[in-house]
Amino acid sequence: MNVKIRRIASDTAPYLSGAFAILLAIAIVSSPESSFQASLRGLKLWWNLVFPALLPFLILSEMLTASGFTHGLGVMLEPLMRRVFRLPGAGGWTLWMGLTTGFPGGAQGVLQLHKQGSITDKEAGRLAALVHFASPVTLLIVVGVAFLHSPAAGYGLLAIHWLSGLLVGFTVPLLRGSPQAPEQKIYVQSNSPNKKPLYTRVVHAATEARLQDGRSFGKLLGDSVGSSVQNLMIVGGYMIMFAVVISIVQGLLPDLPEILTSGLLEIHLGAHTLSEVSITAPVASAGMFSLALLSAALGWSGLCAHLQVMTVLKSAQIRFLPFAAVRLLHGLYAFILTLVLWRPFMSIQEAVLPTFASPETAQAGWIRFSTVWSSIPSLFGLQFLLMLSLLMLSAVIAAVTFFRRRFD
Repeated sequence: MNVKIRRIASDTAPYLSGAFAILLAIAIVSSPESSFQASLRGLKLWWNLVFPALLPFLILSEMLTASGFTHGLGVMLEPLMRRVFRLPGAGGWTLWMGLTTGFPGGAQGVLQLHKQGSITDKEAGRLAALVHFASPVTLLIVVGVAFLHSPAAGYGLLAIHWLSGLLVGFTVPLLRGSPQAPEQKIYVQSNSPNKKPLYTRVVHAATEARLQDGRSFGKLLGDSVGSSVQNLMIVGGYMIMFAVVISIVQGLLPDLPEILTSGLLEIHLGAHTLSEVSITAPVASAGMFSLALLSAALGWSGLCAHLQVMTVLKSAQIRFLPFAAVRLLHGLYAFILTLVLWRPFMSIQEAVLPTFASPETAQAGWIRFSTVWSSIPSLFGLQFLLMLSLLMLSAVIAAVTFFRRRFD
């Protein structure tokens, strides 16, 4: 039955996409001015923020993956990935990339591991759902500073976004009954037993992965830049197209709430609309509910982001419905945690938080190049702290497992 359903879906997909393209072209021709303004809005957001903020991280991700660093880190994060998320240890690096660069970096990391044969198609789908996070640049600078005019609010949303996503990664394998991932199996032709010292296994994994890649530094740098720019061009095309789609939907259905349309379809435009509602909410409880909706929209991340991941990971044959179900659960957890944890998070004084940008640098909701690039050192520091936290958590899990086996 499942095979038959997949065959029908694959046969009808080209016709559905063709029909959608024809309807979209008709809508654009019938309303060219509004479509142009919408596409210009999506282009500005992509060019002023997404492209300059994510390009260096995507290049770094591919270079570190090819150099073997990701595989060495995967050995250290194997207890966390195997026992908590039921995935191979190599996904530890990809989880870190998703948390710190957003879903474009996470999807590219999954693609690299899948190309190397480190994970199967099924594991790629589960890992892609786990590492699908909004970029800290989006939450701290765009939503926190430019939209809500509060860096503290950006930190609160980021903490809840990370916490709810990791909670989803823990609960989904339990609901599916997924077995624990086998011992580290990703290193081809490896004769190093797992009982050897950790340092030896880390160096062996990194060395073998680097030899398997085999590219020189110049070739690797060129390929990384080309691949990263190509992926970001895909992201930009989707953002521009969905900005036009949102404008068309709102024109055809004027009674449909704008927050619903934007929140379901595109994460950046949806965050902008929901942030305006949160700021203008006259009652404190209404403002809290609006922030919870904003947090849920960030967890859902929009159909635009979903299709971007599906496009990047086309070779892994990831199924859309299970992926979307995980995103819905992320949004639900984020909504509940925002209502429960928002006031404790906001009790932290804003003065103790580093300010990435001031509201004056945001003009009409867009961020300048200088604002994004000046924030990169602070974001690297945040990434380092997050990596350290993941390594410590993995070490604790490994220690607990060791003592449990020894005394059982």
